[in-house]
Amino acid sequence: MPRPQKSRRICCYPDYWSFAPDQDKATDTLTMSLDEFETIRLIDYQSKTQEQCAKEMNVARTTVTAIYDSARKKLAQALVEGRRIVISGGKYTLDNTVSEEIARKGNGIMRIAVTYENGQIFQHFGKTEQFKLYDVADGKIINEQVVGTMGAGHGALAGFLKNAQADVLICGGIGGGAQMAMQEAGITLYGGNSGSADEAVQAFLAQSLVQNSNPTCDHHHEHGEGHSCGSHSCGNH
Repeated sequence: MPRPQKSRRICCYPDYWSFAPDQDKATDTLTMSLDEFETIRLIDYQSKTQEQCAKEMNVARTTVTAIYDSARKKLAQALVEGRRIVISGGKYTLDNTVSEEIARKGNGIMRIAVTYENGQIFQHFGKTEQFKLYDVADGKIINEQVVGTMGAGHGALAGFLKNAQADVLICGGIGGGAQMAMQEAGITLYGGNSGSADEAVQAFLAQSLVQNSNPTCDHHHEHGEGHSCGSHSCGNH
């Protein structure tokens, strides 16, 4: 009986989730897993050795070699054959960037996260410094907590929310890459909102909060100002 595959540790979700030649005129699509992407990021982008990469990902060097070889083959196929690459899935765990002050939620609890500043929904997801977390049971809020993000950027913020066990995110503008990260993390997104954070959560609980179909960072909310988000990339460890 084969041993269960060990999860590979990754820094954060990527900012960009798909790449295609000639404005999406790709002949086929290749899926690169997030652990494959992480080996490319660490070895080719950050110039780390395979030994260093293995330590960062908490796996054996032979495992890194196999993942890296697979990732490089997919990159070569995409470049030579004009294929589209989509980053998704894989056996991985995210770096835990969540404060110990955030309690683990119990069974049957829904956790709603709202980008937060002075009682309002903060409008720039990628620059969010605080989330307000609402724990809900039987349709009622049973606990509220404001937590700092410790300077995380787009991809790291998605990981932060996943590790914080958020089920729903309510926010203002949010870019396409961050939207993909929320999807990968299994977090339901309600973007393009503004105004009071508490009122937005109450609207969600009353099933009257609109799920905007295009809450991008340049989205102009009818009750707010136009905005654009900042950028993020994982730093060196």
